Amino acid sequence: MNLREFSSLLYQIKIANQEMTSKFEEVTGFSLTRYELMMILKETGKCSQKQIQHQLHIDSAAVTRHLKILEEKEYVIRERNKENNREIFVEMTEKARMDLESCEKEQDHSQNPFYDLLSSVEEKQLRQLLNKLIK
Repeated sequence: MNLREFSSLLYQIKIANQEMTSKFEEVTGFSLTRYELMMILKETGKCSQKQIQHQLHIDSAAVTRHLKILEEKEYVIRERNKENNREIFVEMTEKARMDLESCEKEQDHSQNPFYDLLSSVEEKQLRQLLNKLIK
């Protein structure tokens, strides 16, 4: 693959990302990053901002911005570690749990445009290719 072909491929990935991210937010009402952040909290419980940053592969300022928005919506609670004042712990609120559960129920198979977009084989292949590109 020459540079032009590679550039074109990367640009297609960029456009696909923009389109799918926009559709995700339109359908769910959550930005993709904030949804993933809340899924981390749902799955792990209380954790540090540093752990969230590491799992999402974004910088600390971006994590802070997302958490501020989620805090304003009363979806998360942040508190400083009493033993290490520089460390901040984050926890999901009950309101966030209820809103996520409601969102998941609303996104039933027949109405969600994402479910039939890829076959299970295509999804598996795409995951493998993306993992290969990321590593």
